[in-house]
Amino acid sequence: MLISLGGLPATGKTTLARAVARELGAVHLRIDTIEQAVVRSGLARHPVGPVGYAVGYALAEDHLRQGLTVIAESVNPLAVTRDAWRDVASRAGVRLLEVETVCSDTSEHRRRSAERTVDIPGLPLPTWDDITGREYEPWVRGRLVVDTAVRDVGACVRTICRDALSPPDRPPSAG
Repeated sequence: MLISLGGLPATGKTTLARAVARELGAVHLRIDTIEQAVVRSGLARHPVGPVGYAVGYALAEDHLRQGLTVIAESVNPLAVTRDAWRDVASRAGVRLLEVETVCSDTSEHRRRSAERTVDIPGLPLPTWDDITGREYEPWVRGRLVVDTAVRDVGACVRTICRDALSPPDRPPSAG
């Protein structure tokens, strides 16, 4: 299956993606890692545009066709990127679980953005103004929403794993 995990920076995506990947034995595919590799290659500078997502879609499809579960982690801010992940799952013939991470407590979200550290050498972290000013289209279809301001990491991971392992015709649970 493909788990597309998106949300604004500093909402807990990477923390959740890593934990869910460990729990499910899945591949964690992080768009930030791909984009920073492209920058280190000398082929681009930040922001790199759609190249990170394009590479991510191709890698995810390859892994899915090998029978692996993939957690694709990215901001995923636009309908076109969300649709592209859906298309990857469709081409690979696997189920898609869309997850949006949010941090409903603005003060907590701002604190996280100010206090987080870089875990990918050279990756520029967005400022609070970058986060709040970026384009982020509303979701128009169902997805699992996980609010990291009101639930701890373990509870969020259990919710994502439960939905990932549930029958495909069941709608996403309340996160």
